Amino acid sequence: VQASFFSFSIGSGTKISDLTTFCRQFAIMINSGISIVDTIGILKTQSFSAYFKQVLDSIHEDIKGGIMLSESIKKYKKVFPKFFQSMVYVGEISGQLDKVLNELADYYEKDAAIKRKMKSAMTYPLMLLVMTIGIVVLMMAFVIPTFNEALSNMDVEMPALTKAITSMSDFVRAKWKEIILVVALIALLMFLFLKSKTGSYLFDTFLVNCPILKNVVINSVTSKFARGFGLLIASGLDMVDAMEVISKVLGNKNVQKRFEMAIEDVRQGMTLTMAFESYKLFPPILIQMGKPIKFCSVGEKTGELDDVLMRSCSFFDEQVETSLARLTAIIQPTMLIIMGVIVGLMFVAIYSPMLSIMTSLG
Repeated sequence: VQASFFSFSIGSGTKISDLTTFCRQFAIMINSGISIVDTIGILKTQSFSAYFKQVLDSIHEDIKGGIMLSESIKKYKKVFPKFFQSMVYVGEISGQLDKVLNELADYYEKDAAIKRKMKSAMTYPLMLLVMTIGIVVLMMAFVIPTFNEALSNMDVEMPALTKAITSMSDFVRAKWKEIILVVALIALLMFLFLKSKTGSYLFDTFLVNCPILKNVVINSVTSKFARGFGLLIASGLDMVDAMEVISKVLGNKNVQKRFEMAIEDVRQGMTLTMAFESYKLFPPILIQMGKPIKFCSVGEKTGELDDVLMRSCSFFDEQVETSLARLTAIIQPTMLIIMGVIVGLMFVAIYSPMLSIMTSLG
């Protein structure tokens, strides 16, 4: 559905599994009393990707030179996201780096699990689409020309559908190089457009407004926000600073833009609850979970916002799974119907002249 949803890379060839394993092993060694410099020295020899090992080697040299871990990782923004950098900084300052790293590992593991489920949900519909395209190409390139050659030697009236299909087949066979070139050019232009700032924003806007996809997108963004923002607040980061950090990892440019507007309102004195309600950032259930108990507002008033958000994560994770199941239930039969209609039309176009011949002979 969305590029950021289905990406398992943090950046520059670094897999999310590398970062998760790094956090988990780092936390275990720090908790065992091993110094940070020795821990990095050990970790850089582990079975990570070559690029990640190079980064760890550079960090190891920085730390040996007296640079703090949080300062060193800032040099590698494509490897360590802003969210990761902020969490490590808070962990170092508070003296709870092992706890923070374990929480980061949990965060990335759950985030990766959601992305795997999204990929799994889309695999079957994509397979059906590829099969449909393959069948159409096969029939256009081989089956229809063979029947057309055989029927051309017979004195039989061609139905309009058969004429249209055979004309398309002749065109595809004659211009297949040009067709491939045009399709490749269109795909390249679409890719470049979606990679641009405007294209990315427009596509994300489409996702949050598309009736079929918006529930999956919104629930995924909400789950990511609740878990990430809860971790940042629990680690002791200021609310506005935490909002600025989490805005970069929401995964949707449209939501991010509205979220940044909410940040300014909170900075000016508006409550978090009011800001979220004003810009309709998240589902109402995040703001109000059963009357008169308010989700964010109660946590905000009692100073337990982090606890409220962390407890809500599992609920929104389930909502993502439910939304995915509904999406799959809609897409799969739709793709089967489209596939059946296309293949059916081609077979009717091919066999209707044959039936006419058989009827005449009868």
